[in-house]
Amino acid sequence: MSLRIAITGADGFVGRHVARLAAERGHRVVGVLRSERREPPPDLDEAVVADLAHAASALPPVDVVLHLAGLAAVGPSFAQPQRYLEQNSAMVTHLAESLLQADERPRLIGASSGAVYAPGEGPLDERAPTACASPYVVSKLLVELQLDYYRGRGLETIAVRPFNHLGPGQGEGFLLPDLAAGLRRLRPGEALPVGDLTTRRDYTDVRDVAAAYLALCEAPVLEHPLYNVASGIARSGEEVLAALCAALGVPMPPRVRIAGERRPVDAQEVVGDAGRLRDELGWRPRIGLAETVRDFAAQGMRAATL
Repeated sequence: MSLRIAITGADGFVGRHVARLAAERGHRVVGVLRSERREPPPDLDEAVVADLAHAASALPPVDVVLHLAGLAAVGPSFAQPQRYLEQNSAMVTHLAESLLQADERPRLIGASSGAVYAPGEGPLDERAPTACASPYVVSKLLVELQLDYYRGRGLETIAVRPFNHLGPGQGEGFLLPDLAAGLRRLRPGEALPVGDLTTRRDYTDVRDVAAAYLALCEAPVLEHPLYNVASGIARSGEEVLAALCAALGVPMPPRVRIAGERRPVDAQEVVGDAGRLRDELGWRPRIGLAETVRDFAAQGMRAATL
């Protein structure tokens, strides 16, 4: 069955992958973009320009709104805590208030983060305790509370906690593209400046994340208000760097640690449990780390030749 799906942040890293997959499956895709200056994804049937952090925007009638827009990097949130709180919260307020006025209220799926969990042993499922480890996390927990509030107001709201994701199209400010940028700048014999590559995180290919989001959009009924998206496997930064060097056909360089890169609240290992999503909707990650990194590197090499 074809759906009308609105995607906020459709011109972002994850949004472009979701838009492409939704179009391939025959859905009508409405992209909500912050600015006309960025090139919209080619897979949109319609584009709406709106700065959701400051004002609501009337959407055309849709069946589902997938809210992916927001400030998404943990590190910068420490320097701009109030900006993260205000903007990520305001987007939900403006979006949900406008949906309350719709003749037919669509399902609203909002992206939170697996970073909200407190450090714990073993895979973390949706019942695991949370901890306010950064302003970014505080903003995401606030978003979840807002979605819960608007569920009480009559909207069908779903919160999704994706763990770390990477893949083709990801920009700098995250582990894989930052490592790739560092390798590009490296001169022969130099050491690669890195953060703490010993920490282990749960990485999922962005295309698998997009498939998870679309499964939540397509499900006729959802049993829970909260779902994890995770691979269930923890990988170190060293493993990601090794996969990148293999994809680029270069040897592992010597590394030099950047002082102060690791924050005191960082856990040594974080791994998620997406059993709820798997058992209910049959979703599971299908793209391994090596393939993810190869595709990321190949896209970067194609871009460099244009």
